[in-house]
Amino acid sequence: MRSRHRDVWLASIYSVLNKIFDIAPPLLIGMTVDVVVKKEDSFVASFGLNTMMEQIYAIAVLTVIVWVLESFFEYLLKIKWRGLAQNVQNDLRLDTYTHVQNLELSYFENKSTGNLISIMNDDVNQLERFLDDGANSLIQVGTTVVSIGIIFFYFSPLIAALSFLPVPIVLFGSYFFQKKIEKRYRNVRDNAGLLNSILNNNLAGIATIKSYCAEKFEISRIQEQSSNYAEANFSAIKISSLFSPLIRMVILCGFLMTMIVGALKVQSGVLEIGSYSVLIFLTQRLLWPLTSLGQTYDLFQRAMASANRIFNLMQTPLG
Repeated sequence: MRSRHRDVWLASIYSVLNKIFDIAPPLLIGMTVDVVVKKEDSFVASFGLNTMMEQIYAIAVLTVIVWVLESFFEYLLKIKWRGLAQNVQNDLRLDTYTHVQNLELSYFENKSTGNLISIMNDDVNQLERFLDDGANSLIQVGTTVVSIGIIFFYFSPLIAALSFLPVPIVLFGSYFFQKKIEKRYRNVRDNAGLLNSILNNNLAGIATIKSYCAEKFEISRIQEQSSNYAEANFSAIKISSLFSPLIRMVILCGFLMTMIVGALKVQSGVLEIGSYSVLIFLTQRLLWPLTSLGQTYDLFQRAMASANRIFNLMQTPLG
C-alpha cells in the first residue's frame, strides 16, 4: 500500500484549524458582552477603538473572518479525509487481493471463498467508514479539550478543574467499554464472513441445490446464520448504545458545576460578566462533543475488528 503520511498530516492539520476557528465565536460573544457592559473600559477599547459601536463593528468584522475560515477549513478537511478514505480502501483491497492471488493452492482447500470476499469487501469498507468521519472526530475532540483547557485555566483554574472533571471519567468509561465490546465486534465480523461464505457457495452451486431439491434446507441454513449474525450485532449494540446516555449524565454534572461556581464568582466580583459568558459557552463546546464519542467509538471498534481480519490475512505466508 502506498504511503499516505502526507495526506494524513494535511487532513489532521485541517481538522485542528477548523476546530480552533469553531471555538472562536464564544470568545467573540464574551467580548461583545464585555463591550456592552463596560463600553469605553472594555478589553477591545484597549486597541484604540473608543466608542462602543466602533468596538461592535470591529467584532462583527472579526466574526465574519472567523466564520469564513472555519467554513473553508471544514471544506478542506472533508475533501482530504474522504479522499484519503477512498485511496486507502482502494490500496488495501488491491494489496489484499494481490496477496491472496499469490498464495499456494493448498491454502484454499480449507478456506471459504465467501469469507475471503467478506474481508476484501466488507472489512475494507469498515475502515473506509472510520476514515470518512471517525478520525476527524477524534482529532477535533482532542483539539477542543486542549484549546478550551488553555482558555479556562487563563480565566479561572477552579472552574477549569470542575469543567474538566468529566473528561477522565469519559476516558475511563471508553476504556471500560472497549474491553466489553472488542470481542463482540470481532464475533460480528466472523459471523458476517460465515454468512457471506454460505451465500456465495449457495449462489455458485444453485444448479446442484435445485437438482437435489435442497432449497428448503439451504433456506433454513441461511436463516440460522443470518439470525446468528443479527444476534451478534445486537449483543454489541446493547453495549455501545449504553455509552452515550451515561456520558451525557457525566457531562451534565460538569456543565452545572461551571454554571453555579462561575455565577458565584461573578457575584463576589472575582469574575467579570464577559468572562463568565465565555466560560458558559465554551463549557458546552467542550463537553457536548464528548457525547458523540459513543458513535465515533463504535466506528473505531468496528474498524479495529475489521483491521485485525485484514492484517491476519495479509500475514499469511506465501509458501
